[in-house]
Amino acid sequence: MRYVLIHGSWQDGRCWDATVAALTAAGHEAHAPTLPGNGDLANPAVTMAETAAAVVDLIVSKDLTEVVLVGHSFGGAVAQLVAQQVPDRLARVVFYNAYVIADGATVFTYVPESVAGAFTALASPDGTLTLPYAYFREHLMNDADAATAEWAYALTSPEPLGRSAEVLDLAGFYSLTVPMSYLYAYDDNVFPASEFSWHPGMSQRLPDFRLVTIPGGHELMFSDPAALAAGLERAGRP
Repeated sequence: MRYVLIHGSWQDGRCWDATVAALTAAGHEAHAPTLPGNGDLANPAVTMAETAAAVVDLIVSKDLTEVVLVGHSFGGAVAQLVAQQVPDRLARVVFYNAYVIADGATVFTYVPESVAGAFTALASPDGTLTLPYAYFREHLMNDADAATAEWAYALTSPEPLGRSAEVLDLAGFYSLTVPMSYLYAYDDNVFPASEFSWHPGMSQRLPDFRLVTIPGGHELMFSDPAALAAGLERAGRP
């Protein structure tokens, strides 16, 4: 299979390195671009259109077909935008503990109010947010040891917030016939369970999908990349 892996907030393409290695060892092809606005491509003013365009450009410039497009967390919204632009090049869209945004909504529409207020208070004047280590450790890396959490945190960078407040035109996504999957790691602790869930909270918006469940948290690409790669294989298979 041929994968294009879209990372989430605060990350860049490096977060997928071990997962790419595991997929490659299993005989697959994998691409993991850094999104504009993240990592070395930092840009507080980046838009969702620019973010999605970078992934579309990768797929088209490399003439990739039969792509299993994977979106993680914030990357789910990006995957939706990409999918409606290049549906003929996709074999399947996979959402790994990812946002599935309703047409006319924003990413921030779904962030629990209790967390949104804290994020807003911590935002920098340039419109970016650096995730505090304590939150990262307890909520994104709750299934990892301390050394792994510290290593993963060292790879994070400030997240541009403006694009997550953009209203998204996703009418085209909801008319697609491309097969879809939701890969749900059920130990995820990103947001309070009383206010939010990836499955069924996010997954229920997909018109039809294959559900694959695995143990682990929000950042399995660090805590258990082999298990994540195996889950992606199950979610991405024809």
